[in-house]
Amino acid sequence: MNRLIDRARHFPTPDPQPTVAYTPIRLAMPDRTGLELRLTVPVAGDALPIVLLSHGFGPSNYIPSKDGYAPLSQFWAERGMAVIQPTHASSRVAGLAPDHPGAPFFWRERVAEMRAILDHLIEVERQAPAVADRLDHRRIAVVGHSFGGHTCSLLLGARLLGEDLSDPRIGAGVLLTSPGRGGKDLTPENALRFPFFDLDFGSIRTPTLVVCGAEDDPHFTPRGPEWHADAFHDAPGADALLTIAGVGHGLGGIAGWDAKETETESPEALETTRRLTLAWLRRHFRIGADDWSQGRLALRGAAAGMGAIVEKAADIRPQKIDG
Repeated sequence: MNRLIDRARHFPTPDPQPTVAYTPIRLAMPDRTGLELRLTVPVAGDALPIVLLSHGFGPSNYIPSKDGYAPLSQFWAERGMAVIQPTHASSRVAGLAPDHPGAPFFWRERVAEMRAILDHLIEVERQAPAVADRLDHRRIAVVGHSFGGHTCSLLLGARLLGEDLSDPRIGAGVLLTSPGRGGKDLTPENALRFPFFDLDFGSIRTPTLVVCGAEDDPHFTPRGPEWHADAFHDAPGADALLTIAGVGHGLGGIAGWDAKETETESPEALETTRRLTLAWLRRHFRIGADDWSQGRLALRGAAAGMGAIVEKAADIRPQKIDG
């Protein structure tokens, strides 16, 4: 029960169940220190879909690590997902040293870390005895916030200078306020600083949900909040765009409660983000009731004003159906 939410309560979601978390789980990585993970899963249930959650490059010390994003990871795990969170090489608290090749953003290393998790899912289960044989290795999604969205875009099929870093084991993706087009869409100084933002989203054919904050103010580009929706417009696989009203880059608080990353703390917006992203994942994984369709209906009625959903028709032209 959360007394801080009202309209968002009208987006249907399963009742929460007890969870267990294993941390730190450690995986070996070649030519560097190992990779630390947090795994959060429901206590009961089998054939659990796997969600790899890639953190951003925010200003806090600990939130950009396996120990951040509890508002998302705990919510999803309480409702049937196995959530794996790496501490990426770019993390301040436990990432690679600032003089390591690729510093400070380690964009390529972050992709390699996500692939390493998929390579060693059996080892992850071995270090989490209560989870052994309960993860469904055929149902895997990647979710990334901010710079984590850049990481996930590459894993989903976006190309950088023609290079393909996608992983066919990934069946779905959610991009949360992810960077848009690079190059000429950035300010000149940011185009020089972030050449790896120049992604071609046109190669993403994996089903993808793109999530934006209506009040986001991207400082990389002279464009407005719509910059974060570029992947939806460019990627054939991006089938839905969810825009959360009244908030910016933190989507109401997904990175952490009362955190620096949360420029606008809004329990209602956070709850909307949590429920509708879970609904999209459950729909993709064909779990339970179609909460996504019910959520769209709620945006027309009791939850009106919380956001908007745009979905692509079969002919790939966007059609606004909610909000």
